[in-house]
Amino acid sequence: MEDTSAPNEPVVTSYAQAPARTITAGGVSYAYRELGPKGGIPVVFFVHLAGTLDNWDPRIIDPIARNRHVITFDLPGVGASSGHVPGSIEEMADDAYTFIQTLGFNTIDVFSFSLGGMVAQDLVTKHPDLVRKLVLTGTGPRGGKDIDKVVGTTYWDILRAALTRSDPKEFLFFNRNTAGKTAAKAFVRRLQERTNLRDKPISPRAFQTQLNAIRKYGRSAPSDLSTLTQPTLIANGDNDRMVPSKLSDELHQRIKGSELIIYPDSGHGGIFQYHDKFTPAVVEFLSP
Repeated sequence: MEDTSAPNEPVVTSYAQAPARTITAGGVSYAYRELGPKGGIPVVFFVHLAGTLDNWDPRIIDPIARNRHVITFDLPGVGASSGHVPGSIEEMADDAYTFIQTLGFNTIDVFSFSLGGMVAQDLVTKHPDLVRKLVLTGTGPRGGKDIDKVVGTTYWDILRAALTRSDPKEFLFFNRNTAGKTAAKAFVRRLQERTNLRDKPISPRAFQTQLNAIRKYGRSAPSDLSTLTQPTLIANGDNDRMVPSKLSDELHQRIKGSELIIYPDSGHGGIFQYHDKFTPAVVEFLSP
């Protein structure tokens, strides 16, 4: 494992200042960042469709990193990681497992959003002993109704954003009302707080491969989520156009003992719009 930190390096708890690192496994160089105090069980973040290391909201990561070791990473073919995006969510979960094992962790907590939540579900069903606590946000189960329609929704919102010279996430993640538009602009500004050593954007080919993998996932037979025994927190907005909000409730019904938070008047990015309420809840949930 490559670690360029000095022995007495102060603990970094700001994602904007998190050091950029790489580690190689299976011929792939994985780009990742870490922050927070080392030791104990790390919280590994699984990012959304087209997302890279630069797409995590610091208002969620920074409070978690005050007391926990936080790791964000790019899967193969994404951002600064080498290799190619695989054609299925299952293979993405296998790559995530390789990355985590190469870092030397046998137990982790998972924070996932959107596509990341799909990858996380496949990871935990295949390696149940790896994950202690599971956070699933803006996501849905394998075979979930209308997940396969995300491709059309995504392309439509990208076009809408282009016509208004906006970030596509403003349309994909937030309602187009006053509250949603205000939250969207604030969220996009927060993603720009890091100015040093930013990640590479995802390539169009990698993006297309991810979309096809999500469509395949949506059309697949459901996974048996009744086997999950991890404490699980599920959250979403009440008007998710990308991964329908009703699928968060379905996850809640299928994962025994799980907690569900649905934020009003918000979309796919409800946790970002309501970060002031969500972050304390997730910090408490992830506490040892």
